[in-house]
This record gives sequence, C-alpha cells and structure tokens, in this order.
Amino acid sequence: MVRLAISELTTFRWSFEADVEQYRAAGIQAMGVWRHKLADVGDARGADLLSQAGLAASSLQWAGGFTGSDGRTYDESLDDARQAIFTAQTLRANCLIIHSGARGVHTHKHARRLFRQALDKLLPLAEEHGVTLAVEPMNGDCGGDFTFLNCLDETVDLVASYRSPALGIALDTYHWGCCPSLLDRLPVLAPLLALVQLGDAREPPAKEPNRCPLGDGLIPLGEIYRRLSQAGYQGYYEVELMGEEIEVADYRDLLRGSLQAVRTWTAAGRA
Repeated sequence: MVRLAISELTTFRWSFEADVEQYRAAGIQAMGVWRHKLADVGDARGADLLSQAGLAASSLQWAGGFTGSDGRTYDESLDDARQAIFTAQTLRANCLIIHSGARGVHTHKHARRLFRQALDKLLPLAEEHGVTLAVEPMNGDCGGDFTFLNCLDETVDLVASYRSPALGIALDTYHWGCCPSLLDRLPVLAPLLALVQLGDAREPPAKEPNRCPLGDGLIPLGEIYRRLSQAGYQGYYEVELMGEEIEVADYRDLLRGSLQAVRTWTAAGRA
C-alpha cells in the first residue's frame, strides 16, 4: 500500500490544527510538517496533535541556507538546522528536508564547499538522534533561490559520497518530472531517496510555482510511481502543491483528488 502524505504547504491557508483535523478526516496517513505552522503550536503540542490523530510526520520542512542567500550567517543557519534536527526527533519525522542555499555571490565550488562543511557538522548529530537529512535538488528555473543543487547527477554524487543512512534525497516530481531522462534514472535514484514529493504541472517549471492538481498536468506521475516501486522504493509520497491555481482551490477537493489520483496509479500498477 502506498504511503501517502500531504505537505502543509498544499493547504497554505489552514492552520496546523486544521491540517491535522482535515487530513485525518480525509483518510491521509501522514503530514509533511511546515516549521512555520508548527511554530504556532510548538514542537511538543504539534507532536501530541499528530499522535492523537494517528498521523505520522512524513517530513519536516525545512532547514538550510548555508550559503547565506537568505540573509542569515553560516553559523545562524547551522544553529537553526541543529534545532530542526531536535524538532524532527520530537515529531519522529521520516526526514528533515535540507536546502543548501542559493549560489549567490559565491562560485559554485565555494557554495559546494560551504554545504559540505555544514553536512559534515550536521550528519553526526542527525545520526545520533535518528533523523534522516533529505537534500532537495531543484530545477534551476524555479528553485535557484533555494539551492545551487540544480542537477540531479551532482546531488546523487554528493549524497552517495557520504555513505550514510542518515543522508538521502528528496525528489520533487514538479522539478524533475519533465526531465526526459528521469524515468530511466529512477533505478539509480531509488536507493538514495528519503522522500518523493508529488507535484504536477501543465507546463515545465517557471520562475513562479505553477502546480496543478495531481493528474491534471503533463508529468507522468503514474509511470514514476510504477518505476520507483519496481526499483524498491517504499517510502512516503508527499503531495506538495502551490501556485495560482492551488491558491484558489477548495482544499478538501484537493485532498480527495490527490487520494483518487494515487489510487488510480496503484490500481494500474497491480493490473
């Protein structure tokens, strides 16, 4: 059975408490926790609410920015990431999503060195607390403000070089689903994946997020699911939708539609 989750970014207007209540009512198994919403209730209360609702935390989003691109110093970003690891442990989150930070004024080589230095410091702490760090690469056309990792191959090489079970990749189908070679690369990616984020779009990624309800776009989500299953991936599929179309959508309809889309793929995979 597919392990389906919904990211709180999808239901942007709802509160943490509303997300928990509505996801549970919709039959969702897990929630991708957004730290911004969690801060309104606190780590301990958030963990209690999830537990009482029978919801797992598929991810905690996000920590990073080690290149200084978001205005924080390297040390400030590192301290924040350490706190996020403790929060992920409290929530028993499947993973903590990591964004390296944009290249900014740095050379690519220097940005990479800063990120490696951060991982070198954070990985031992993550391993000690049973937390998996999930590095998220993004399409350069729409994710350059969050990460300089705009190439799947570079991300695979980086993560694989650590040979740590506490370091993996978060693969967002919105960013990479239009890549012609993605389907053929999934067997290589699958063993390194800590999380798969499901996003669909009617056209390739642009500067502003332009996601649409699952199944309404051009990304071959069903085939991605089938090939990942064949490659042995058994982790969460976390729906993450945002953009103009999503902002005006009825969130309950989005939840129902996402569930139905996933059921369609899984049924086709068993046929």
